[in-house]
Amino acid sequence: MSEPMSVLIADDMSKKAVEILKEAGFTVDVKTGMKPEELAAVVGNYHGLGIRSASKVTAATLANPGKLKIIGRAGVGVDNIDVAAATAKDILVINTPAGNATAAAELAVGLLFALARKIPQAAELMRKGVWEKKKFMGVELTGKTLGVVGLGNIGRQVAERGVGLKMNVVAYDPILPVLAAGAAVPTGVKVVSFDELVALSDFVSLHVPMTKDTNNLFNAATFAKMKKGACIVNASRGGIVSETDVLEALKSGQLGGVALDVFTKEPPDPSPLFEHENLIAVPHLGASTKEAQEKVAVELAEVFVGYLKNGVVKNAVNRK
Repeated sequence: MSEPMSVLIADDMSKKAVEILKEAGFTVDVKTGMKPEELAAVVGNYHGLGIRSASKVTAATLANPGKLKIIGRAGVGVDNIDVAAATAKDILVINTPAGNATAAAELAVGLLFALARKIPQAAELMRKGVWEKKKFMGVELTGKTLGVVGLGNIGRQVAERGVGLKMNVVAYDPILPVLAAGAAVPTGVKVVSFDELVALSDFVSLHVPMTKDTNNLFNAATFAKMKKGACIVNASRGGIVSETDVLEALKSGQLGGVALDVFTKEPPDPSPLFEHENLIAVPHLGASTKEAQEKVAVELAEVFVGYLKNGVVKNAVNRK
């Protein structure tokens, strides 16, 4: 009789994942908070490794992969996994792109409202006992142009919600060239070039992965092409917006407001950026809903079962 499949859960995630794996006959160990060298020492004892954003799976982690066949990220980004190293060891890497899409989209829309009406700034003064109504004159989203960069699972939902808010929604996707032909575009959304989106948008919401092409995609040169006073929401990946350049654009008034859920370094170091009154910063809350955390855990467990028991490949980021 062959040994039962075993999975290591190395980061906090919903207990639903463990329940599904055990029901499928897997043995499951939950060991969170391990140091890199500790993870490297034990990872080869398992057929599957489930993580979120806390654990880093580097080439050193996979130096002696042993039985490891699959690494799963409960979330979208796989920045914390050396995908090339895993591929070289014939280890499948998967993510869970659908599970947290609604949560991330709703956060982005919430940040659009926060920018338009300066809600956090007003709330902060009220907390200090200051009634400052005239200072917080906002704008309506209705009738404004929303530029959505990236029409994947999350960006598409943001675009659809923008249409529902009676905004004029334009979109550009650097990853999916098929969109240039008008395929898979939500009703009411117009696909445009990057330069057109930058020039047309009153608000821009970013939903693309970090790649060599998207790194610092929004920098001083990009800001200069935008409408004066336009606003940006980045709830995708840190580094897509240049944090140095965005501060200067806020200081000059070229940007009217910026909302950041993600940062180049997390947690970020203290910076004058966080002191600017038109900057809204939150600590990577995109997937932080009870529903999303359960969905990504369930999705991860189901993919593990399908692959390790039946060889079914789903959500792979390193295999066609």
